[in-house]
Amino acid sequence: NFTYCPATGLANGNEHSEFAGWAFPFPGVFLTEEFISEDEESKMVELMDRDEWKPSQSGRKKQDYGPKVNFKKQRLKAGSFTGLPSFSKKIVAQMKACSVLGGFLPVEQCNLDYMPERGSAIDPHFDDWWLWGERLVSLNLLSKTVLSMSCDSEDSIQLFPTFSTENGELSPPGSLTQTSAYENSGKQGTNYILSPRLVPSKEVTVAIHLPRRSLVVLYGDARYKWKHAIYRKNIEHRRICVTFRELSAEFSTGGRHEELGKELLEIALSFQGTPV
Repeated sequence: NFTYCPATGLANGNEHSEFAGWAFPFPGVFLTEEFISEDEESKMVELMDRDEWKPSQSGRKKQDYGPKVNFKKQRLKAGSFTGLPSFSKKIVAQMKACSVLGGFLPVEQCNLDYMPERGSAIDPHFDDWWLWGERLVSLNLLSKTVLSMSCDSEDSIQLFPTFSTENGELSPPGSLTQTSAYENSGKQGTNYILSPRLVPSKEVTVAIHLPRRSLVVLYGDARYKWKHAIYRKNIEHRRICVTFRELSAEFSTGGRHEELGKELLEIALSFQGTPV
């Protein structure tokens, strides 16, 4: 029902819906367009296609560069992991210029290949919290798509009206509440106050439009309170998503498994890897 605006950080109600003219803050998203050039994109995809794409769930194919994980038993080891691919070294270096990626050290890279002919999609989900840290970073290649955000919370979201004075009409209708009439220089007037609107979180979806070659980071509320999904209708052409993940606090400095985390990061950042 809503579309995320990178310029304002607001989720705006879609036109011609009951939420047109309403908005709410949607924190935890960082989006930058044209993160890499067309030439860089072409070279990256060419190098990926030299390696095997393995079948994955929901009509996708994948290439994994990361440690061996058993999420159910919460076990982790290096396994056959030899590092992130060489072509990602420049990408990771470029990330340091992003305001929200200070100190970001990826320990895993997952390339996912989406094709409309295969019905590629991924259902609403959270990425694991035990192993992966707060920031999820994805580079969107080959075609645009939409990241769909949804929430299972029992909470409500407070919407605020946005104004449109076209044709002298207020948008949304009924968003202003009359409080009193007043006299000013002999002219009659009326005071108005903003009248917020509450809606159940479960009834809200937020579309984050991802242009080709854009980089998106999910963190904070967008990472831990909102599930993310890619629906089939939003895969129009071949799309490759390159996702980078960092380690959780448990595997970072001062964490219970700090030494294992150091070992895995050393392997990852050698940039000598092949898909596992």
